[in-house]
Amino acid sequence: MTTAACFIIVSRNYIPIYEAEVGSAAKREDAAQLPQFILQAALDIVQDLAWTTSAMFLKAIDKFNGLVVSVYVTADHILNISKPIHFLHFIIHTRFMLLHDSRSDDGIKSFFQEVHELYIKSLLNPLYLPGSRITSSHFDTKVGALARKSL
Repeated sequence: MTTAACFIIVSRNYIPIYEAEVGSAAKREDAAQLPQFILQAALDIVQDLAWTTSAMFLKAIDKFNGLVVSVYVTADHILNISKPIHFLHFIIHTRFMLLHDSRSDDGIKSFFQEVHELYIKSLLNPLYLPGSRITSSHFDTKVGALARKSL
């Protein structure tokens, strides 16, 4: 398992809709926002890479002080949808980003795929407003369990 990781889901409008600290590292108060800053800074790289490949899992796109940024993008760049229907409007162009210090690409890819499935299930919930922050404790629990299993 990875010793430190930060996971975020970024909406199509570049707004983080979910954030989670996964792993077993102790938080340092002086660097509390550093993982979010690193992940937000990597969004430009994601934007450029997403249109040059048909892969959804972009592996290690950036590095900072021994930490690696891995990204999973939804399939909108493959599908080339110009006018999405209402449901697809919130699925397309969503980025799942993980800042970690491990090198298990298969485990990270599996984690991303399972969280993507969990995200789609939460979009189907009639009580969830698509595009808003995900505050469900059930979603948190599931993401934590997936992180322990895959990372």
